[in-house]
Amino acid sequence: MNMYLRLLLFLLRVRAKSPLGIWDTSRASFRVNPADLDVQRHMNNGRYLSIMDLGRMDLMLRSGFWKRITDAGWYPVVAGQTITYRRSLTLGQRFELATRVIGYDERWIYMEQVFRRGDTVIADAIVRARFLRSSGGSVDVQEVLDLVGQPPADLMLPDWVETWNRESSAHSRALADQNRGR
Repeated sequence: MNMYLRLLLFLLRVRAKSPLGIWDTSRASFRVNPADLDVQRHMNNGRYLSIMDLGRMDLMLRSGFWKRITDAGWYPVVAGQTITYRRSLTLGQRFELATRVIGYDERWIYMEQVFRRGDTVIADAIVRARFLRSSGGSVDVQEVLDLVGQPPADLMLPDWVETWNRESSAHSRALADQNRGR
């Protein structure tokens, strides 16, 4: 199934779901279809990333956040992610994707996305995102928080996510410096 068709069906289904708050956990169900498979006949690793986009859309649409940011002239972009694949998904299998905001810092908003079949974790990911203005430039995290309201008091970015962010940013800077030297 083409991702555009999956997106259309997803958008129709999301209208019937109950509303959420932006600090809640979104749960979206999917089924592996033939277009999701690689040559080993399990879901392609790149397809997980595309479906993660849908999971984030589910949370943003159901919470009303999508309307607020588009009204403000903003749009989200993924700036980094890490994913761990634990099990395979094969043709016809149903799975659920849970998506939630796990924290923020002065520059980024972080989300956790977990693929499950029943109680079994299939894959889990951390996504680092920010918001850009349609007119150009980036949106400060504080502006985003002002738009949606302050997070729950117990929302704390895990230390290991801060470490991942620091290390991945340092790696990106080192590659950029190396490429400038060529």
